[in-house]
Amino acid sequence: MKKTLALGAALALAGALPLHAASTDGKVRIGLLYTLSGPAAILGEQSRDGFLMAAERLGNSFGGLEAEIIVIDDEQKPDVAVARAREMVERDEVDFVVGPIFSNVLYAILQPVTQGGAIMVSTNAGTSSLAGAECNADLFVTSYQNDQIHAVSGKYAQDQGYGNVVLIAPNYQAGKDAMAGFRQSYGGNVASEMFVPLGQLDFSAELAQIAAFQPDAVYAFLPGGMGVNFVKQYRQADLETIPFLSAFTVDESTLPAQGADALDFLAGSNWAPDLDTPETAAFTQDFIDRYDRVPATFAMQAYDAAMLIDSAIRITDGRLDDREALRAAMKQADFTSLRGNFRFGDNHFPIQDFYLTKVIRREDGRFSTSVVQTVFQDDQDDFASSCAM
Repeated sequence: MKKTLALGAALALAGALPLHAASTDGKVRIGLLYTLSGPAAILGEQSRDGFLMAAERLGNSFGGLEAEIIVIDDEQKPDVAVARAREMVERDEVDFVVGPIFSNVLYAILQPVTQGGAIMVSTNAGTSSLAGAECNADLFVTSYQNDQIHAVSGKYAQDQGYGNVVLIAPNYQAGKDAMAGFRQSYGGNVASEMFVPLGQLDFSAELAQIAAFQPDAVYAFLPGGMGVNFVKQYRQADLETIPFLSAFTVDESTLPAQGADALDFLAGSNWAPDLDTPETAAFTQDFIDRYDRVPATFAMQAYDAAMLIDSAIRITDGRLDDREALRAAMKQADFTSLRGNFRFGDNHFPIQDFYLTKVIRREDGRFSTSVVQTVFQDDQDDFASSCAM
C-alpha cells in the first residue's frame, strides 16, 4: 500500500486538466486528501485511520480490485489542496479522491477533481451550496449537510426553553452553516453571533463577552485545536453553569486533550461510539485496539466511505470506465453503515438519524461521547430540493 504524506512543489492552479482514463490494470487508485498537520491534524488522522482500517478489513481489495491508496496532507490550505488534488488526478490517475475535513477545501478542489475524471467522496465537509443548486453528479458525501448537525443543538435549546443564547464559530463557510443550522430549529433570541478567525486559540475576549451576556446557553462550533482551547478556557472562566451545546467541539478528536474539562458537555452528531448497532461495537473496539484512541465520527464516516466505494465497484464488476454505472452504484449505497439507517438523497447527501450526545468517562478511563437521545429521524437536508440531479 502506497502512502505519501506530502508532495513537492505546487502546480499552477490555472488551466484545464485532461480527463484521465479509468484504470484497466485490475487496480483501483484512491487518493486520501486530509488535513494532517497543524492544530486540526487530529481530524484528518481520525479520518485517514478510519479509511485505512476499512481497507485492511477488505484485504486491500475494493470490489475485487487491488487498491493503491495515496495519503496526502492538504495543510488546511485551499490553494495547496487544489495543487495536490490536481497531482493525484493527473499524475497518479486516481479513480476516487476521498476527503477533505474543511468545507473551504472541498469547495476549492471539487471541480479540479471531478473535471479531471475522478469521483469525489467527501467524508466530512458538506457545504449547503453543494447540497443544493451547485450539486455535482460526481460528488458523494458520507457525512451530512453542514446545517444538520447544528440543528440538533438548536432543537434541543428550543425544547429546553432556552430563551437567550450565544453562538460562536469560525469565520468560514462551515461556520456560517453552523449558525444557520442552529437557527433553523431554534426560535429564541440570539444575544450574539461571534465569528472568530479559523485557527484562533485564545478566546479570552469572547469568554468575557459571554460572561457579560449571561445567556441561557452557549453553542460552539470550534473544531480541532480551537475546541480544545475553548473548552479549557470556558472552565477556567467559571462558565460551566451556563449549558454548553456544540458540534465538533467536544468529541473523540478533542477529548484526549480536554479530559474532564469537557465532562457532561452536550453535542449534536450522526453517530457515537456507543450507538446501538452491531457494527459499531466491533468497529469501536477494533479502532481502540489499533490506534489506542476512541474513534470519532470522522473515522466512522471515512470507514463508511471505504465500504461505499467497495460496494460500488462490486456492483459494477470492477468496470471503473463505465462512469454512469459507477455513479448509479454509488447512489445505491449497498453497504451496511456503522450508523445504521443510511441512504442517499438525489443530491448524493445522506438521509440519516441525528442524536444529542454527552461527554462521559468510559469504564476504561477514556473520555467519549455517548448517545442521550434521538433528535431527528430519517432526516434529509433542506437544500436537496434545489439540486437539479
